[in-house]
Amino acid sequence: MISSACVLVLALTTLTSCATQGGTTPPATSNGTSGPASPTESAPATGTTATSDPASPGATGTANADELCGPGSTINFDSGEFQESPNLDNKWFSLKPGSQYTTTGEVKSADATTKRTVTHTVTGLTKVIDGVKTLVMWDRDYADGELVESELAFFAQTKSGTVWLFGEYPEEFENGKFIGAPNTFIHSIDEAQAGIAMQAEPRTGTAEYVQAHAPSVDFLDCGKVLQENQRVCVPTGCYEDVLVIDEHNPLEPAVGHQRKFYSAGTGLVKVTAVGGADQETLDLVKVEQLSDAKLKEVNQEAMKLDEHAYTVSKDVYGKTPKAEVTTETTGGQ
Repeated sequence: MISSACVLVLALTTLTSCATQGGTTPPATSNGTSGPASPTESAPATGTTATSDPASPGATGTANADELCGPGSTINFDSGEFQESPNLDNKWFSLKPGSQYTTTGEVKSADATTKRTVTHTVTGLTKVIDGVKTLVMWDRDYADGELVESELAFFAQTKSGTVWLFGEYPEEFENGKFIGAPNTFIHSIDEAQAGIAMQAEPRTGTAEYVQAHAPSVDFLDCGKVLQENQRVCVPTGCYEDVLVIDEHNPLEPAVGHQRKFYSAGTGLVKVTAVGGADQETLDLVKVEQLSDAKLKEVNQEAMKLDEHAYTVSKDVYGKTPKAEVTTETTGGQ
């Protein structure tokens, strides 16, 4: 099951050619990006090349000395480097409570094509994980109009601007019925480690980095800045200065790579696939800021999901403090 977790901002962005579109940043979905069936060629990168460490400059604590995604990919995690209260304003990966993004596309396999719709909603909930207060995302994934996954994902930003993913609780459904959440992972439980969802200053030429690692569920996402200054058109408009991130999971080499396209001030606008048996594509089709009443409903539904998780995932999710409603209006945190 492809999990959806991921991330956006509310800021106006300048669009050219197709349209002029203002937007907030859609959550970058984790989507179980998996590993290369064979090494894929990187398209020529444009923009300034840098050699800075992909980890947060202020992160000094080494959670694991392993370079899981290759040279330079050691996870440098330091809980003291995170904000006391989550304020995710990274220009590529901003999250504001009440922001909602809809992406649509399809998954092509050898024997079928499935239409896919993912709704990403930034809730007003926070959850403390390993001493860090994270912001809660709620993603709903539909295949041919039927809900197949409802997921909570947890993000926090360091003081220097790097956004980290702390875990995911993805409930799965089949024929409309709940069938479990076997791919749940939470940082610091069962050797799971938080990883970088978006660097503070992503640049081509830098080392690959770990986006999250959970050995108990064979989860390992690796990211690398592939291109800068690209132009991409999707239903919400045309975006300049697009950043392209290549993602894969070395533990699942048959799945291939995902390419995720981020626009400054808007966030994730497009997803494409390279290699793998299932070819998934997604485009941003709608960005909206929910009313206070709608945010209240979202908070209530996300809290129900949080509560249900304690009965479904007692050994993992059950070890975390309960989520709390900290934002009830879209005016800010």
